[in-house]
Amino acid sequence: MKEKILVSSCLIGLITRYDGRLQKDNRFEELAEEYDIIPFCPEQAGGLPTPRKPCEIYKNRVLNVDGDDKTENFIRGAKEALKLCKLFNIKKAILKSKSPSCGKGKIYDGTFSGNLISGDGFTTRLLEDNGIEVTSM
Repeated sequence: MKEKILVSSCLIGLITRYDGRLQKDNRFEELAEEYDIIPFCPEQAGGLPTPRKPCEIYKNRVLNVDGDDKTENFIRGAKEALKLCKLFNIKKAILKSKSPSCGKGKIYDGTFSGNLISGDGFTTRLLEDNGIEVTSM
């Protein structure tokens, strides 16, 4: 039986990106030979639609480009990701880089200007706090 790995849905070609665009990374076809891939989008699981307005983290809150606070959606989605990991005994995740949910190491600075700062998305933080290894792609 192959080890299960959580993967951001948008990376495997599901239409879950905030802008509704397709973004498939073909490296997952090789990973599927080694792992059972479990696709997940914490932003959708948190109740946000696709497409949706871009969001960024600012002062530990998640705001969309219009200034609407979406923090609770991001917290809810992160908790759902953790539930899924616990349910399937998932110990590894590959998540979308720079995302306010899934980013690891670098995220946008909250000004919607394209500037990156050190930091992690809400889902990445929660998964790592619970012993799940997160890689960003």
